[in-house]
Amino acid sequence: MASYVLRRLGVSLLILLGASFLVYQLVAVSGDPLREYRESNRPNKEALMQARIDLLDLDTPAPLRYFSWLSGAVKCVIPGQCDLGKTLQGQEVTDALSAAIPSTIQLVLTATILAVVIGITIGIVVALRQYSVLDYSVTFMTFLFFSLPVFWVAVLLKEFGAIGFNDFLRDPSVSVTVALAVGLVAGVIWTVLIGGSWKRRGIVFAGSTLLTAGILWYLGWSQWFSYPGLGPGIVAGLGVGIAFALTALLAGLRNRKALYSALIMVGLAVVAMFALQPLLEDPSVWLVILLGIAAVGGGLLVGRLMGGYDRGQSMKVAALTSFLVAGLVLLDGFMQAWPEYFKLTRGRPIATIGSETPNLNGDFWITGVDKYTHLVLPTISLILISLASYTRYSRASMLEVMGQDYVRTGRAKGLPERTVVVRHAFRNALIPLATIVAFDIGGLLGGAVITENVFSFKGMGQLFIQGLDHQDPNPVMGVFLVVGVTAVTFNLVADLLYSALDPRVRVKA
Repeated sequence: MASYVLRRLGVSLLILLGASFLVYQLVAVSGDPLREYRESNRPNKEALMQARIDLLDLDTPAPLRYFSWLSGAVKCVIPGQCDLGKTLQGQEVTDALSAAIPSTIQLVLTATILAVVIGITIGIVVALRQYSVLDYSVTFMTFLFFSLPVFWVAVLLKEFGAIGFNDFLRDPSVSVTVALAVGLVAGVIWTVLIGGSWKRRGIVFAGSTLLTAGILWYLGWSQWFSYPGLGPGIVAGLGVGIAFALTALLAGLRNRKALYSALIMVGLAVVAMFALQPLLEDPSVWLVILLGIAAVGGGLLVGRLMGGYDRGQSMKVAALTSFLVAGLVLLDGFMQAWPEYFKLTRGRPIATIGSETPNLNGDFWITGVDKYTHLVLPTISLILISLASYTRYSRASMLEVMGQDYVRTGRAKGLPERTVVVRHAFRNALIPLATIVAFDIGGLLGGAVITENVFSFKGMGQLFIQGLDHQDPNPVMGVFLVVGVTAVTFNLVADLLYSALDPRVRVKA
């Protein structure tokens, strides 16, 4: 294994060297970095031109300048010694990257993870219901979103998701007509999802329509949109639903030990809402992370103590339930900070530009809500555009796996359908997806250039484009180095995942 990894790293290093040399030369010949001064009438034009020549070392041929840059880039393997040159504004490229990388990660990481999880989930569900109304509907919607220009989607979200919703929040009342219209849409969606006989579809349609309309009308009547919150009752109800759903998916409802372990964690989470209230008044990020780790650890401990014929299933279900219910408790804390944040933003809480509100002073909850409201629109736009590929790939992979002999053998042996799908088919369906996901994650640090422009995020995409516009190779090469190293790393991770997902696949030493 070690020799395989070293061999792959050596090949990847040679590829990076060749690609970086080519990119540097292309940037160097893409334009004249002195053009703005040649066309200028400034009296100190010659001095400015000479300063830029000295800054970019333009007296040296581009191939030799590359090796000068490479000598500084090699120092990046030593912490604190990285030298990637300076931008035209005199800023160190390492400092510019340090400021750009967090913005890009904020913008793209969440969207990529959600797109992967949601896309794979939808793809597997529609594969199990091939040629159904759900299958055709999902196919139509995914290709519709995939064909839309990302800038157009972003502009529509700014118009209706930000401006329109902010106007609604000024007087968040829901009329009976609007509630019924939304209820009808929800009824159609649930009918497509549930399927079954026409009688069953009619019952689902009527029930979901009335329930959705009633809940929406009640939320408007109770001013929930102005003073949102979950509270212990809703957290407990949603937690019980999560416990049953995860148990049915991962262990089967016949495994009572796993179900009881998950329900115990729901009860402990509700108790913790009251017991930890003093600590959650204004927590730090590290405290929240520590509590999340404690929640997962508590779930593992309870699952192990409950035991059962498959102790691992109990531990898995309890830990995941505990983590998700802890997320509900965290969400309730952010909701309780909403009224104050609404006042601080003068009634326009859903942001359209930037990554944070300037000069906003607040505690952990206020600053957290501020980050979420700035990320919600660009995250949705990126998810809608990238959802189609993951949905179609996962659907095709699952359909191929479901037709294999070992799946038919499992069914013939009398295994439950959940075991056949989750334990056998799903794991093998992930194998071809590992490469796609790894490449996407490896390239996400390049930034979503168009989305960054529309929503005014100063990330790595913006830094890359500015370098190209001004024929400044240093920031371009800095972005290339980060993206290249990340892509190589995740490409190697994808190869190693093959052996983890499929025991038949082994890397050769």
